[in-house]
Amino acid sequence: MAKEEKFKPQMVGIICNWCCYGGADLAGVSRFQYPTHLNIVRVMCSGRIDMKHVFRAFLNGADGVFVGGCHLGDCHYIAEGNYDTLNMVQLSKKILELIGVNPKRLRLEWVSAGEGIRYANIMNEFLTSTEGYGPLGKGEGLDPDKLKADLERVYRLIPYFKVTKKEKLVIRKIDNDEDHETLFDLDEVADLLNNVVSYYINPANCQACMTCAKRCPAAAIISAKGEVHIVEQDKCIKCGTCFQVCPPKFGAAIKLAADVEVPPPTPEGERMVIRKSKDAS
Repeated sequence: MAKEEKFKPQMVGIICNWCCYGGADLAGVSRFQYPTHLNIVRVMCSGRIDMKHVFRAFLNGADGVFVGGCHLGDCHYIAEGNYDTLNMVQLSKKILELIGVNPKRLRLEWVSAGEGIRYANIMNEFLTSTEGYGPLGKGEGLDPDKLKADLERVYRLIPYFKVTKKEKLVIRKIDNDEDHETLFDLDEVADLLNNVVSYYINPANCQACMTCAKRCPAAAIISAKGEVHIVEQDKCIKCGTCFQVCPPKFGAAIKLAADVEVPPPTPEGERMVIRKSKDAS
């Protein structure tokens, strides 16, 4: 019988240019042994790494994602960019846990340019751990279609997470990694995932003033002069800007609870605003 082929995980590493990449380069020059099939993405600062990078890697089949940056306090730019990374990774781990994925598949480490042997050791440890977890989803006993749907939903909602948790995501100057692990409570993140609000523009109240369309950061509002506006739900990032800027005298933008279905958009050809005459009773 043919020998069963050993599982070789697909791994993605997103690392900063100045420290962690320097450590990786030193490991290579020093001929320290570490996994060669780790696909490295180099960024200028770990603070540049976004939740979308992490979840896109998992969506594309990565079994493990490694994030590497400078040691806390040693960021080469604003001196605190790696705190942003730390907070982002902690939130991402909680989300992974909630959808059934082992959060240890996402690993964050600080590595300096002079720590080549440490970088090699971390990579070997991470490879061994990821091999033990098995293929993404299968190792957790998850249905592949459901896992893909959950990851896609999370990916779409990342702007919403960032807006909703922006205050915690920018907390800095805490003494150590462990302090940051308590930033996001599992129940808190579950509530975030399960109670996603929606925004809708009531065609009966919309006066086509264009205010919301001009201010929407995601260009998610279909607008035309003299026509009621429509929120494109697939593009909406749930930031609430339309709700905040809609003139109170119109009150057309509405915030809908998670359990309320968004009404269908007004069909094209029926969107013309009919304004009442000032003299009308």
